[in-house]
Amino acid sequence: MDDYDNIPSLRKYVLTKNDKNTEELEEIGLNWAEVSEKNRLSYEIDWLGIPVIQTPEDLLLMQELIFKVRPNIIIESGIAHGGSLVYYASIMELLGKGKVLGVDVEIRDHNRKAIEAHPLFKRIELVEGDSVSKQTIEHIRGRIPGNSGVVVCLDSDHTRAHVLKELHLYQQFVRPGGYMVVFDTNTSKLAQLGVCDKKYIGNGPKEAIDEFLEGNSNFQIDKHYNRLYVSSSPDGYLQRVK
Repeated sequence: MDDYDNIPSLRKYVLTKNDKNTEELEEIGLNWAEVSEKNRLSYEIDWLGIPVIQTPEDLLLMQELIFKVRPNIIIESGIAHGGSLVYYASIMELLGKGKVLGVDVEIRDHNRKAIEAHPLFKRIELVEGDSVSKQTIEHIRGRIPGNSGVVVCLDSDHTRAHVLKELHLYQQFVRPGGYMVVFDTNTSKLAQLGVCDKKYIGNGPKEAIDEFLEGNSNFQIDKHYNRLYVSSSPDGYLQRVK
């Protein structure tokens, strides 16, 4: 864990609310993300018994967002072990409504069995297929009741082209006030630092967001969800504003 030595002292960054040095806080957040990725710290958390590969900060921000929006449907592309599906389902259970649609090109048998055996599976539906295929999109469309509030979480293939396709396809399900949340927007920067595949340099989720927003005024980045600085998804919370 010698990588912790690379993080500047936090003490000098204890600033007043009106005196935040945003650039320094963003830098220290990226330093922590680098250390976390090197040591695979995001793989250390379970949610109600299922591994959930997220930072604690992003999990808290997501519960805040879900509680505010109170969606009928949450769509997640890229489900891994299924911990985030169960996490979202647990919040929906507390809200007393809603379903979580989990989309993945391959749902491994042991993960499927663990998810289907979970007490909160009653609020989860698994969709196996390519998240950007016509068949998958039509299936999802058929699972969303009319006038439903929807939150979309994009966490599958992190290449720019794939995320951009997802953004264009899934925006149709989100009404004004709803969100598309793109995870791992720091992937390109982490690739530049050498802690993830170099293929993501200039070719990650953040680049997809930038291109998507260039020609789309219906969505904007909600900077409120940048305020913790320690996040895998800075500028990844996109709100539909019209």
